[in-house]
Amino acid sequence: MKTFSTSRGDFGLTRFPEDSRDQLRAWDASDEYLLRHLEDREPSGTLVLLGDRWGALATALAAHRPVQISDSYLAQSATRANLARNRTAAEAAGVALLTTQDAPPDRIDVLLVRIPKSLALLEDQLQRLAPGLHADTLVVGTGMVTEIHTSTLKLFERIVGPTRTSLAVKKARLIFCTPDPARTGAPVTEPWPRTYTLPTGIGAMSGRPVVNHAGIFCAERLDIGTRFFLQHLPRPRGRARVVDLGCGNGVVGTAVAVAHPQAEVVFTDESFQAVASAEATFRANVGRDVEAAFLAGDALSGVERESADLVLNNPPFHTHRALTDRTAWRMFTGARAALRPGGELWVVGNRHLGYHVRLRRLFGTCETVASNPKFVVLRAVKPA
Repeated sequence: MKTFSTSRGDFGLTRFPEDSRDQLRAWDASDEYLLRHLEDREPSGTLVLLGDRWGALATALAAHRPVQISDSYLAQSATRANLARNRTAAEAAGVALLTTQDAPPDRIDVLLVRIPKSLALLEDQLQRLAPGLHADTLVVGTGMVTEIHTSTLKLFERIVGPTRTSLAVKKARLIFCTPDPARTGAPVTEPWPRTYTLPTGIGAMSGRPVVNHAGIFCAERLDIGTRFFLQHLPRPRGRARVVDLGCGNGVVGTAVAVAHPQAEVVFTDESFQAVASAEATFRANVGRDVEAAFLAGDALSGVERESADLVLNNPPFHTHRALTDRTAWRMFTGARAALRPGGELWVVGNRHLGYHVRLRRLFGTCETVASNPKFVVLRAVKPA
């Protein structure tokens, strides 16, 4: 745990899940810059925090009873833990935690935006929040210099109103935006979710629609790793319980449901946008009469121990801009716990990541099902 020192107090903050070996902080210079700016203008009224990554802003500003809006289950979990660690029970209870799929407040007096990695997600959320803004709403964005581009500023300008930026401090920058009632009061045109048709030659999902909410990885096209995975999926038997782990838009789990209607499919991801996309993709291809589970969570935290027959996984090798294999390792260990004896974990990944070494250490065995110059599909079986 590291200490976040501000004019509002010192706060012990961690990311989630907490890991004593993790040297990454739960805040950065852009959070510090924003809080210093607010020292001269104390927030009042309904305060909304968009994209607060690990709850640093919500914890520091808890006395103002903010509404945090996040796409990340991990960020929300970190926020709860950091509030419980640093604030009284009443202050912690006063912070409302919403997902990017929830309806935002009708009126917003202060909007603080931690610029997300995805420009599409920023556009989607500004469109959803704009009707709640008024001429006197204080709108301030914050991010590292590398995260704020001309396209970012144009987005604020188009959806909210006149926009300018601050000088850079410790490689962080602020965005100041003045709401224009002519823009924020206009009817909301939400370009998301979007649907595209999958290519042929990829198995059960060939030529079928896939639905994507804003911020989803490869929302405009099928990524080449998933394409390769779809061509080599296993064939579950009978009413096997199949988990699409890190489901994204749900195309892998939906492929299983289309090809094997008797299978029980569980979709899980830490992104609320991803889970919503997976459900929309599933319903577009399978219908509403077929049951499936859609869970937001940390890896397989929402799946019962030894309840799955098959886990399918295309693990990310980064989390919130940090390159790391910890997410993949957590997914692999979670899969082992969730699988029944004899159950199988199938993984697709870049060849150079060496997942076979980790899987062999964890399961005792790992075989290569398919490979090409860039990707491998691996199969690990839980010992009986």
